[in-house]
Amino acid sequence: MKLSDLLYPEEYTSSADIQDTEISAVVSDTRMLSRGALFVCLRGGRTDSHTLAAKAEEAGAAAIVADENALLPEGITVPVLRVKSTRRTLAFLHSRFHGCPERELTIIGITGTNGKTSTATVLYSILRAAGLHAALIGTAECLYHDKLYTLPSGGGGERLLTMTTPDPDILFPMLRTMKEEGITHVVMEVSSHALLLEKVAPIAYAIGIFTNLSPEHLDFHNDMQSYLCAKALLFSQCDVGIFNCDDAYAEALITRSDCEVVRAGVVWQGDYRATDIELRGTSGVHYSLTAPAVRMRIRTPLPGTFSVYNTLLAATAAIRLGISPITVADALCTPIHIPGRLERIPTGAGCEFSVFIDYAHTEHALRTLLRTVRAFRKKGERIVLIFGCGGERDRTKRAPMGRAAEELADTVIVTSDNPRNEDPRAIINDILLGMEKPEQHRVIPSRRRAIETAIAEAEAGDIILLVGKGHEHYEITASGVHAFDERKIVLAALEKMKKGDTVE
Repeated sequence: MKLSDLLYPEEYTSSADIQDTEISAVVSDTRMLSRGALFVCLRGGRTDSHTLAAKAEEAGAAAIVADENALLPEGITVPVLRVKSTRRTLAFLHSRFHGCPERELTIIGITGTNGKTSTATVLYSILRAAGLHAALIGTAECLYHDKLYTLPSGGGGERLLTMTTPDPDILFPMLRTMKEEGITHVVMEVSSHALLLEKVAPIAYAIGIFTNLSPEHLDFHNDMQSYLCAKALLFSQCDVGIFNCDDAYAEALITRSDCEVVRAGVVWQGDYRATDIELRGTSGVHYSLTAPAVRMRIRTPLPGTFSVYNTLLAATAAIRLGISPITVADALCTPIHIPGRLERIPTGAGCEFSVFIDYAHTEHALRTLLRTVRAFRKKGERIVLIFGCGGERDRTKRAPMGRAAEELADTVIVTSDNPRNEDPRAIINDILLGMEKPEQHRVIPSRRRAIETAIAEAEAGDIILLVGKGHEHYEITASGVHAFDERKIVLAALEKMKKGDTVE
């Protein structure tokens, strides 16, 4: 592909003539370089690949894209194109290299601290029930035509597993594949990182959805105001914005939005409302959805107050997309599997306790989860919570999560959760700063051992909650990404228990 078809004259400055320069690939990682590739330099938190421009030329790069004021090594002979933002440019380069597939798709973006995955999965299920050729791009999984989209290890598979919103070199080829497979509608989770780093800058969203905002990623955003501003970027790229107006930050977000605004909520009397709510424990929730020219009863098997919000936002988006309210209500009646979101693990006949897995990894999400479980547990049933906090992530949430765990669970095992390059003990100590009842908690750093111990010591009626990893089938430590499936660990521990084996 010609470089002149990837970058337009008004987007760069350069003294080189690039009219006939052929580009074989667009890369930002020197390890992925091949002869004829266009190398895009990026400034990161730890490294600046502008310093690698000469190495990129040696590896065969046909041209280099650099920030307009960045210093480059001397002696580079291939064309250098200067741009205002290499991160924004990188997204457009990948889009154009793959034929701008986003322009031919109806894309719905969902952002917020919690509820993105559940809302996205519910909306995807409604679209499929309506007969639309829909795809899902999210934290838990990427699907099209209900088929799992995967990438091989070494081909971006690890990044696809561990990111809410894929990087541009994964996202735009994915969208092209989906378009070629006949997909017309794409529901995708959009993280604040992806918005701030302009990974999704080329996408014009038909609808943007805001779920909620609570402290998270403050290691990256520094404060809640910056976090809010990052989320607001989605609503400068969409035609219609649907906002959970019961959230304290909704109105501040709306004032920063350029799109048509649709308000939804339970307390807030907005455009779309949920009223007459019935919480039916593990059987789900019922409520009346009221909107302009619409009033219908929603009966969903998804439990908890948060499911009212998630399904209300998804239903609102579906109706705005032209799907009939009857189809929406029917779709919400059917079981919807949301991996790692209050997901019950089948423990088999004769087991007198239950095990759930959930992704809650903020104080707000943990409190919401625990309150939901407290609402449906029966008299005498204990909540046994196993949780930790991720390493190299926002430290300010650790003690508050410990406090929430101690307040709302009956017994707590504090353990590890993707420590990355941090000392697991240091992370645990941060959590313990929020806990004041040593008789109510204990520490087992090995997550596998913590799960096995909870299973081995479980009493009749216990509700065991494995919290933090949710859909993840891996553990990230200083040595890399390793297979770690809590479902398999639970089942193996149950087998040990049945045989009378003890935890080693």
